[in-house]
Amino acid sequence: MDRKPIVAGQFYTAEPQALAAEVARFLSVAEGRADKPTLLAMVPHAGYVFSGAVAGATLGRADLADTVILLGPNHTGMGSRYAVWHMGSWLFPGGGLAVDEELAETLIARDPRLTPDRTAHLNEHSLEVLVPFLRSINPDMRIVPICVGGGGARELMDVGLRLAETLKARKTPVSFVVSSDMSHYVSREEAEARDSLALEAIKALDPEALYEVVRANGITMCGVLPMVLGLSAAKAFGAGAVEVAAYSTSGDVNGDMSRVVGYAGVLVS
Repeated sequence: MDRKPIVAGQFYTAEPQALAAEVARFLSVAEGRADKPTLLAMVPHAGYVFSGAVAGATLGRADLADTVILLGPNHTGMGSRYAVWHMGSWLFPGGGLAVDEELAETLIARDPRLTPDRTAHLNEHSLEVLVPFLRSINPDMRIVPICVGGGGARELMDVGLRLAETLKARKTPVSFVVSSDMSHYVSREEAEARDSLALEAIKALDPEALYEVVRANGITMCGVLPMVLGLSAAKAFGAGAVEVAAYSTSGDVNGDMSRVVGYAGVLVS
């Protein structure tokens, strides 16, 4: 079964040619290509008018593998805790990306916490908005979308480690792309202060510290759970460097600095 778009015409244009041109424009602002293969990229998932520039600057700089594990939050509360979309393609106006069905089935078989579950994805936008960017970068890319809806730090890190162990056995390159916005509906000054705490934990390659600092400081980083999981997996692959490729807020677009959402782009290699 293919996953059809649900936020086309809302988070991004539903007109195929206009969408392709917009995504290409966002990607073109990237400052060169990363020097090393990208193990993990974290990018935002808001409407393109707000977060498209950060997503483009980050993914345009990334050196992603041909196979990508997509990790996103569960905003709806529907479905299982670690929900894998394991078949078909993910579509958007004018294109799509195929799911690596064999890899998805392997991941599910190796860790019973990963479950085949389309329900969690049906009304969830956080991964959908990234697919046009990934398709523009590499039309032959294959994906395994996973919606992460729960788990404490230890469980998330353990799922990440198990995921990495399974992927290492394949001996072919893989990258992780995590979908997350940062602070929600605070002043720009407060968003920058809080988000910097989370980004410091990410730069330290410390998934447990990220989980704890977000909880302790009330940082409304919606993708903290998939990022803890993904960062744990990236560390297992030997990650050693982190670059904050871009940061902005919704206030930089609409001028309202009193109530913003923060957007960060991160590359881990």
